[in-house]
Amino acid sequence: MQRIIVSAVVLAVVGLLVGYLIFGRVGGEFIALNTLFQTPDNIAASVIQSVSGVKEARQSILISGAVGAGVGVILGAVRAR
Repeated sequence: MQRIIVSAVVLAVVGLLVGYLIFGRVGGEFIALNTLFQTPDNIAASVIQSVSGVKEARQSILISGAVGAGVGVILGAVRAR
């Protein structure tokens, strides 16, 4: 069980890094990590992030991390047998 969890966490981090490198550019610059992992404080900030593309980039990066975690669970389960 421990091997599955370790594989999932490691590949989730790798997925987040790869997702950030692929989807993290908005307006020619990378999104700041604090902007990426913090939710907007108010409606105005939420609208600004939606219009600028930060919301979509955040979603794509988090999906990449989730896919990495899923692959990690599968590989960890296969390796545990």
